[in-house]
Amino acid sequence: MILRSDEIMDVPVPGGATMRMHMFRPATEGRFPGVLLFSEIYQVTDPIRRLAAVLAGHGYVVAVPEVYHEFEPAGTVLAYDPAGTDRGNELKYLKPLAGYDADAKAGISALVDHPACDGRVATFGVCLGGHLAYRAALDPRVSAAACFYPTDIHSGSLGLGRADDSLARMAELKAETMFVWGRQDPHVPYAGRMAIRDRLEAVGATYEWHEVNAQHAFLRDEGPRYDPALFFQGLAWTLALYHRAFARN
Repeated sequence: MILRSDEIMDVPVPGGATMRMHMFRPATEGRFPGVLLFSEIYQVTDPIRRLAAVLAGHGYVVAVPEVYHEFEPAGTVLAYDPAGTDRGNELKYLKPLAGYDADAKAGISALVDHPACDGRVATFGVCLGGHLAYRAALDPRVSAAACFYPTDIHSGSLGLGRADDSLARMAELKAETMFVWGRQDPHVPYAGRMAIRDRLEAVGATYEWHEVNAQHAFLRDEGPRYDPALFFQGLAWTLALYHRAFARN
């Protein structure tokens, strides 16, 4: 499927700020389900753009917000190097949790209102974005969430003050949600993964759970941790999840 990947949307968010979203969608007439895709701490890098394009090529309107729009000029991409990693992690804990949630709400609204979107919405995220995809799925407009190696859920440490309520709010989760973990990922150890799964069971969530032999960031198609076979397996799981969830809506 031929794509359009040259569009941006500058979305107003509370406080008078603007959040830039990068759009990927089929270059054909029609309306399609939407996917709000949350990036790693590095924002909209080339691997994230390629990931968004792959999803869009399966018939989705994909919007990728710049998660640190309050702190960096529009279009900023952090490098996959120590300086970029340090800056991304710094901003992850400078941004208030309410700011992340307000961004998600605004992003969902903008995606639903996009003329190429049919009003159905799912989320997708990796690393920091996996956590944000989960939190965005607390919005009842979201049908499904694909969360790949989400950080900080088990530790409750996202945002300013490092005291998020993501586990506590899990009872609100109505979207079908998929969690995919690398067993060799040091950011979310076994005990942390089990704390999340125990909470999902306790609240009766509708969820899918995968643990694979991989390191953190195994979807990123740059660097030594990339696992192409698991990339395509994860994509297949994601597309099946969206197909099920959207068939019910």
